[in-house]
Amino acid sequence: MEEESLAGAPASADPTTVFAALADIVYRGSSAEEIYTAICVAATLLVPGCDHASLMLVNRGKPVTVAATDQVARTIDDIERATGEGPCLDAIENEAAQIEPDFLAPSAWPALARGVVTRTPVRGAMGFRLMLDQKKVGAINLFSDTPGAFDSETADHAIMLTAFAAVTVSAILAGEEANTLRRGLESNREIGKAIGLLMAMHDVTDDQAFEMLRKTSQDMNVKIAALATSVVEAHKRSLA
Repeated sequence: MEEESLAGAPASADPTTVFAALADIVYRGSSAEEIYTAICVAATLLVPGCDHASLMLVNRGKPVTVAATDQVARTIDDIERATGEGPCLDAIENEAAQIEPDFLAPSAWPALARGVVTRTPVRGAMGFRLMLDQKKVGAINLFSDTPGAFDSETADHAIMLTAFAAVTVSAILAGEEANTLRRGLESNREIGKAIGLLMAMHDVTDDQAFEMLRKTSQDMNVKIAALATSVVEAHKRSLA
């Protein structure tokens, strides 16, 4: 399957290469399961320290694991559902990234920590919410076997993938055609790049950077995607 080409890529692969591979999987009309699995595999390539990943979607009010890189990720999702706690479940409800740097240290999710340490090699986890039309539809969940590998800086690396996943999952759930999804992904890549640039230039969070884009877009009466492209192009010119 197409996602196997991602799995065979080297660790810490070039983001452009990974996103190109993801886009190719989407544009070929792959099944939802294949696309979801490819997103999980991409997480292990794009996010430093990420060894396993899963994708949860809310179905009839309950979080269901629709894809994962391996059984380790699925096991942790099962433990979260069984204990009713964890960064992945909390990510669905909260806008901020949910981070557990080390399950061996005192944890905000003690029941989960006990299960994870006992049953898996994982020592850290992060969860990021996925939204569709202001509705919480799921979360992308990242896991590390290395204590302390995940922190706020590492979380920044997951922002682009989370944005890609949100657009892709939203399009699949909405039943959009591939060409419509492609336009959304292209716009979203520019938005992600612009957010990253604004975060670096102004030392702000991703939410603050997006708000800056949104406000400027309203003031200028242009679409956010178009404005994002302008921000990226202006940055390129400043480096020339």
